[in-house]
Amino acid sequence: MTTTTSDGQANQLRKNSLGVAAVTFLVVSAAAPLTAVAGGVPLSMLLGNGAGIPATFILVTALLLLFAVGYVAMSRHVRNAGAFYAYTTRGLGGVAGGAAAIIAIVSYNCMQIGVFGLFGAATSGLLAGWGINLPWWAWCYLGIALVAVLGYRRVDISAKVLTVLVVLEYLVVLILDFAIIGQGGDSGLSLAPFTPAQFFQGSPAIGILFCFAAFIGFEATTIYSEEAREPTRTVPRATYISVLLIGIFYMFTSWLMANGAGVDKLVGEIGALEDPTTFLFTLSDRYVGTWLSQLMSILFVTSLFAGVTAFHNGVARYMYVAGREGLLPSGIGVTHRQFQSPHVASIVQTVIAVAVITLFAVTGQDPVLNLFSWLTNVGTLGIIVLMAATSFAVVAFFSRNAGLEANPLKAWILPVLSGLAFLVVISQIVINFGNLSGASGTLGWFLPSIVLIAAVVGAALAIGLRSRSAAAFEALGSARY
Repeated sequence: MTTTTSDGQANQLRKNSLGVAAVTFLVVSAAAPLTAVAGGVPLSMLLGNGAGIPATFILVTALLLLFAVGYVAMSRHVRNAGAFYAYTTRGLGGVAGGAAAIIAIVSYNCMQIGVFGLFGAATSGLLAGWGINLPWWAWCYLGIALVAVLGYRRVDISAKVLTVLVVLEYLVVLILDFAIIGQGGDSGLSLAPFTPAQFFQGSPAIGILFCFAAFIGFEATTIYSEEAREPTRTVPRATYISVLLIGIFYMFTSWLMANGAGVDKLVGEIGALEDPTTFLFTLSDRYVGTWLSQLMSILFVTSLFAGVTAFHNGVARYMYVAGREGLLPSGIGVTHRQFQSPHVASIVQTVIAVAVITLFAVTGQDPVLNLFSWLTNVGTLGIIVLMAATSFAVVAFFSRNAGLEANPLKAWILPVLSGLAFLVVISQIVINFGNLSGASGTLGWFLPSIVLIAAVVGAALAIGLRSRSAAAFEALGSARY
């Protein structure tokens, strides 16, 4: 199957359709800022290091900026919607690249489908208050249908929708932030959350892992490199802007959340709640009023929708590239004649989402405690594994192509440091996976092993491709598109 665009180019994504702002909003929406602030931050405070979370966000932001240096340096030389897969391939070889491709597909599927669980539960709870009573899975199916339409059509349409939603998310949280500042918090604004004493209390390792999860999606800037205007400028700018925008926002808001409750009272107040994820709404009621809390409840649902839409776009592009380059069936690696979107890959991802949601619904699993918690933690682990592989791939790539990057900080030193740091984070996720996800016993070990299984499958697919076509194998991850 070959799809030819109006300009005669076969199987290509829509060129020059995304600027810096569009790519940034696609990426920031995947990070789902309101979802992270309402859901992830209170849990990180309760289970992690309490009021030390603002300092933890500074640490994680700094580490991701270190990673971004080598990441964007390589983006100038490898323009491929496969992003992590392409970088790993060009740096570490085709077999490692095949492993990275399937890890990426599995991880982003896990993130998207897991977030759909929370979307279904949140939408069901919100609309039940309005007299509309439908089970969580019904709202999941409706959300999947809407995302499928956006994913099938042009990506710039998705970007426009997500821009509006993300701006509204930031606005409502900033209203609360400045209300806390205006009223001086619980007992005056304190910089104590940034002290070593607060950072090292409780379980800093779990706090770091939650903070990493809040950033997942920022790395997707390179996924849109084939569709970006001036990709050598758009991708680096969007990457740095995304990390700084997300990191500063999380740090600032979590600091004010700690001050809003009182630094010494914070963990006790969150722990006393029946649902820790209602903490942001209790602060909203206290400092602004119920009208903002009600608006936040609506935007919480749209935040989740923005996240699943962005993850869908990412999954579809990874599948498209894997099909285009021979790792998956070639029929997946084509684009729509009119929209130049990876429409077949989008449809495949939609079918997978429907199947997994149906499985969890039929077996009576909880959409939040099981579907959301299990899958998003698997996805987070997989994406950090890809970040580690990419860090070392950057070093290998520039070692073989020394003339492309003369700065050793970009080509070697910072990528090595970030890669080693990611290995430490990976080990902590595996060790603490049961506590993070709520999965116990055999399940607590099986779920993280899904990433390893994906790597083995991907490596096997790459080896199979090499036996069928040495030329196709050598071209994996190239920037020829």
